[in-house]
Amino acid sequence: MSTLGGWLRPARTVPQTSWSAGDSNWKMNPKTFFVLVLGLWLFGSGEAALVAAGLGQSPWTVLAVGVSKQAAISIGWSYFWISAVVLLLWIPLRQKPGIGTFVNIVVIATSLQVMILVFPNPEQLSLQIAQVLFGILLVGVGSGLYITCNLGTGTRDGLMTGLHARTGVSVGNARTGIEVSVVALGWLMGGVVGLGTLLFAVLIGQSVALAFGLVERISPKKSG
Repeated sequence: MSTLGGWLRPARTVPQTSWSAGDSNWKMNPKTFFVLVLGLWLFGSGEAALVAAGLGQSPWTVLAVGVSKQAAISIGWSYFWISAVVLLLWIPLRQKPGIGTFVNIVVIATSLQVMILVFPNPEQLSLQIAQVLFGILLVGVGSGLYITCNLGTGTRDGLMTGLHARTGVSVGNARTGIEVSVVALGWLMGGVVGLGTLLFAVLIGQSVALAFGLVERISPKKSG
């Protein structure tokens, strides 16, 4: 049991792995690119599982819906402007985009579009909750893989790692705080919150931290 507990111990920071890129987040080898795409695909698959479960959208989708209602714009434009604002928040946090930031947009969008047709749409509550939890696990594992590629994060993950780096708050607590705040703001602006939304907001931070811890233990650190 102690061995299992050690493997499932969450990490407090972003680990370095055998596939982590070097000093430049614009250069990568085939292994790093493969892990990057795999992680982003799993991330999008997790989002698709959550949507297909029908118990509520992810926190950032709730916020996008709320902004679209208040500003009388489409959800697509809402996502765009939210992403732009979050990227501006990277400046005081000294976060830098990389090739992963832009690959993020393409791969996650594609994965979400494809996998939402693969996941079932359960009607029984217990199965819906199970699918939501599975989706949260996939998002956590996907984050643990693609972020450790060190090629630049997506906008919301960059906010998480930036807050961690500047404040010393653990990655799990930083992500949880962000997601809960986004849910609250989105709900106040008219977004729809469901049980799946709340589960995602509360659990995603620890899911990412657990994934970082697992990645740290299964992958030798990059030498040099």
